[in-house]
Amino acid sequence: MKVIFLEDVKGKGKKGEVKNVADGYARNHLLKNNLAVEANNANMKQLKAKQRSDEKKAQEELDEAKALKETIENLEVEISTKSGEGGRLFGSITSKNIAEDLKKHHDIKIDKRKIELDEPIRSLGYTNVPIKLHQDVTATVKVHVVEQ
Repeated sequence: MKVIFLEDVKGKGKKGEVKNVADGYARNHLLKNNLAVEANNANMKQLKAKQRSDEKKAQEELDEAKALKETIENLEVEISTKSGEGGRLFGSITSKNIAEDLKKHHDIKIDKRKIELDEPIRSLGYTNVPIKLHQDVTATVKVHVVEQ
């Protein structure tokens, strides 16, 4: 029997997949537990419509990420902090500090986990910091650490 999976079923199929499974397994397990529906014409049309809307939504997210990338790449985040001899900072500048500054001064809300800072910034000056906005889009923001 051909079924459309509504949820991931380990070893059988992923959500949205159309597969041929044994009749008894389909009737007694998949259909009964609402893990799948029978692949008839109406359900297939519904699946195709959902896939089209998902693709459209994914494309909109990609376009938004590209627009945000343009905005971010033209910005300069300036963070002032206390420093000691030779431009070494007391403490460090983390991705959380960068995210807070973007929110406060530029009204751009970015999750601190998307800021790909390998290790905290511990010295004065300019640093280019990559921000992963989308699976395919990575922006680079210029962070300027100045003495307080």
